[in-house]
Amino acid sequence: MSKQVQDAYVVAATRLPIGKSGRGYFKNTRPDEMLVKVMQAALAQAPGLEAKAIEDAIVGCSFPEAEQGMNIARVASVLAGFGPTVGGVTINRYCASGITAVQMAADRIRVGEADVMFAGGVESMSMIPMGGNKPSLSPLIFEKDENIGIAYGMGLTAEKVAEKWKISREAQDAFSLQSHQRAIAAMQAGHFDAEMTAFDIIERTPNLADGTVNVKTRTVKLDEGARPDTSLEGLAKLKPVFAAKGSVTAGNSSQTSDGSGGLIIVSEAALKRYNLTPLARFVSFAVKGVPPEIMGIGPIEAIPAALRMAGISARDLDWVELNEAFAAQSLAVLNDLDSKGIELDRAKVNPNGGAIALGHPLGATGAIRAASVIHGLRRTGGKYGMVTMCVGAGQGAAGIFERL
Repeated sequence: MSKQVQDAYVVAATRLPIGKSGRGYFKNTRPDEMLVKVMQAALAQAPGLEAKAIEDAIVGCSFPEAEQGMNIARVASVLAGFGPTVGGVTINRYCASGITAVQMAADRIRVGEADVMFAGGVESMSMIPMGGNKPSLSPLIFEKDENIGIAYGMGLTAEKVAEKWKISREAQDAFSLQSHQRAIAAMQAGHFDAEMTAFDIIERTPNLADGTVNVKTRTVKLDEGARPDTSLEGLAKLKPVFAAKGSVTAGNSSQTSDGSGGLIIVSEAALKRYNLTPLARFVSFAVKGVPPEIMGIGPIEAIPAALRMAGISARDLDWVELNEAFAAQSLAVLNDLDSKGIELDRAKVNPNGGAIALGHPLGATGAIRAASVIHGLRRTGGKYGMVTMCVGAGQGAAGIFERL
């Protein structure tokens, strides 16, 4: 006998500032330490809820190895003080890992298997390079032409999308400039405050003169990547980096980054038991596949599916976080959906800027942007919001939330 599906409610949603990879905030910060901070901060947002009530922690990570290996979800949950009874599992759907973790946690609740779940994502692109420390592609990929796209770098797939959907260099640069302008304006207005958890960066340097260690602490509260001096003239000077005669540059691509985000999701029974206030309801989720060589177009398949399952239309969406992997693919998605009558209001798409300005810490992005949607809806009074992104190797994902 099947169980009746019940609602899953978000009672906490937070994230860390996003740092530039390699030289930024978190260049020397372990990803498990970032995740621990997010876990503790999320729990603190749900007063009355004890850590031991959490039944499982599901965490997305695109390259779960080295410093973010060893099942980082379980390691971090123990280090965060959740206790030995709380489970942990690390999952990977590349750029959609974080939003998939949210979906999986919500589904555990919706089918009645759990009452309290942690869902999140983490990625250190400073410590783990794109592709991991030892990338190894199956030789079978190269036996059939239709599979070779799996081996393409993401930048090359963006060039393929720009060519197929006729997205000009000028349009890509203008989209990128808007991302930076919106991000800077949002920071100045304090629009990220509700979703953000500050992080203390501890730097230790040896004092060779007396043999001691100097300790310096600084607190970071804002994303690191947005540039107030970005201009069309500056963007136009950048050379293509993935194809000699291409249009995709470092300026109209997302920034490689470090970051973490997390949510606590509960059942209606848990809301009453712990006297919790819901922030949002998890409504629907969809994932669809597309040819790997044009992976950036994935949201054009996932968005309509998520809308159908939610029983709403694009016009009902008050906030959309469309991950800006590349300006080319973001514009191609928006234009393609327009041509199919699924028009997303451009003013409601990434109103606080996107990954081109703010950064894209791969497996963490879905959870980070979920926090952005939930708090954005609460600040503006909107009802429905969506997180959507393309996914490496040819997928698209979309998740919808309803503000309560």
